Amino acid sequence: MISFNRPPHVGTEERYIAEAIVNNKICGDGIFTKKCSRWLEEQTKAVKVLLTTSCTHATEMAALLCGIRPGDEVIMPSYTFVSTADAFVLRGAKPVFVDIRPDTMNIDETLIEAAVTARTRAIVPVHYAGVSCEMDTIMEIAARHGLKVIEDAAQGMMSAYKGWALGTIGDYGCYSFHETKNYSMGEGGALLLREPDGIERAEIIREKGTNRSKFFRGQIDKYTWVDAGSSYLPSELNAAYLWAQLEMAQEINENRLKAWNIYYELLTPLAETGKIELPYVPKECVHNGHMFYIKVKDVQERTELISYLKERGVHAVFHYIPLHTAPAGKRYGEFRGEDKYTTKESERLLRLPMYYGIEPGEVELVVGSVNSFYRR
Repeated sequence: MISFNRPPHVGTEERYIAEAIVNNKICGDGIFTKKCSRWLEEQTKAVKVLLTTSCTHATEMAALLCGIRPGDEVIMPSYTFVSTADAFVLRGAKPVFVDIRPDTMNIDETLIEAAVTARTRAIVPVHYAGVSCEMDTIMEIAARHGLKVIEDAAQGMMSAYKGWALGTIGDYGCYSFHETKNYSMGEGGALLLREPDGIERAEIIREKGTNRSKFFRGQIDKYTWVDAGSSYLPSELNAAYLWAQLEMAQEINENRLKAWNIYYELLTPLAETGKIELPYVPKECVHNGHMFYIKVKDVQERTELISYLKERGVHAVFHYIPLHTAPAGKRYGEFRGEDKYTTKESERLLRLPMYYGIEPGEVELVVGSVNSFYRR
């Protein structure tokens, strides 16, 4: 069976976890947490990167830092994971969904401004498959209306837009290090800050609302509760696992891109017949090989193809029931404008196996099975 995903593992994770145990420091903000944070700051050029327990929690922190309140509206795509909306629903805000572009599956930047009202406080672009949204346009709209921009770059580490690392263009960026991502700590994430004036409050929110970080740096002689916050620090054991992969980040990135390119090359003939569509990467974007998907005719054909591949030992999946069609999406959110592409395109998309270490022969087997389905 060719798995859809295998969590990344480079071989030094166990040694680093053992080091953390020997150091008698397995809670948050130990040596490995600091190493990961520094590496991410150097890689992305963000002014500050804080590891978190998940991308969900990074987004919750961003919502707090943006001062999102009950009655506020936050614009985002409906084609995304529930965490994108949950972080704002927890603050009492309304997710306002707008349609996506069919080429990248990202939010349609040309529809955002029409969804802005007096209640709008933020825009949340989601960089699907590690391919950037049209950030110049989004940032211009935000500037005109005085809105915050929170990048959901859960799938976007090592990707860029016009030379800028994803997650560093908006006011805040959020990464995921879930086991399905290119780099993993099991469950985890990171909050990226663009401006230094938000660092102190971000540290306080992350430390349960206390100024504990300043205490550990020797800046104050005791720490206390100073703001609302929660426990957003990941375990040092998780950070040790992640550090092993960050040391090999470029190798992991190149390995995934190699597999992505093999898929694209081998499936191009089938796409040229009109049977499937392949991913599109705009010229100003650098992607990270996070996923390889194809688009088929409709949901019925996708169901048949999934079953056909499973019979041949290939695990392929789809994801994201559009949030505005879900029970909670109807209760908490609103789709503004026409759902021209969100539902239709989501029902056509199928993700093929992709992970660090997938062999070229395995990719060829997957492609062979897709081709044989269409030759029936």
